[in-house]
Amino acid sequence: GGGGGRPTPDMNDIFGDIIGTIFGGGKARGARRGADIDYVMELDLEEAVGGVEKRIVIPSLAECDTCNGSGSEDGKVETCASCQGHGQVRFQRGIFAMQQAWPECGGRGQVVRNACRKCHGQGRVEDEQVVSVKMPAGVDSGDRIRLNGEGEAGAPGTPPGDLYVEVRVREHDIFGRDGDDLHCEVPIRISQAALGDTVNVPTLGGEAEIRMEPAESQTGKTFRLRGNGVRSVRSRAPRDLYCRVVVERPVNLSAEQRELLESTP
Repeated sequence: GGGGGRPTPDMNDIFGDIIGTIFGGGKARGARRGADIDYVMELDLEEAVGGVEKRIVIPSLAECDTCNGSGSEDGKVETCASCQGHGQVRFQRGIFAMQQAWPECGGRGQVVRNACRKCHGQGRVEDEQVVSVKMPAGVDSGDRIRLNGEGEAGAPGTPPGDLYVEVRVREHDIFGRDGDDLHCEVPIRISQAALGDTVNVPTLGGEAEIRMEPAESQTGKTFRLRGNGVRSVRSRAPRDLYCRVVVERPVNLSAEQRELLESTP
């Protein structure tokens, strides 16, 4: 019906704005910083265990070097007259006070009259960024480090985002990793298994000589080398290396070798 009464507020709009504000959706409350960048760095096991520093190249939005990120051809920016430089506007919707970025200046509180021809007033250009990343010793797949301020450049007057580098460790030809423990197989000849012998066992630090007695030299037997595993970023002492014995069975036997084996009790 008609009448001059107060309009009924749209509850969907009100609660949509509230939920958007709480959970980061809806309209921005001000000029936002640059976007974060996610990057996956592949490492060899040796690099992950010992730590490494690498330079990576990432595509990103960088600060325009023509206008130094101001967005202005002559470097001059003006205070937004509409919001008096606040970048935000507050308004009342029903019983709720709302706040959002002022559209004319994008929430920055400043406007550019003479836009930079290279970045078209955005203060940012597409570029490649070279970043030096230092991975600590003991990282594993899924670990992530943050480099503050190494993400995409923000809009004029706003800070850059962050760079998140996630580790992915490549499979190793010899060692498997289970948490901070390492595992490997040690192949030995059948004569070594029968008589015992000193064998060379691989470790990340080089080969180690181990004396194996006949009782310890059967396929599936596992022995541990303490302190030859991984020292993680969260612990002081390295874990262990577990070695599984694999007795190599001869495939092509001479008649003499076959007769000798068959005569062995």
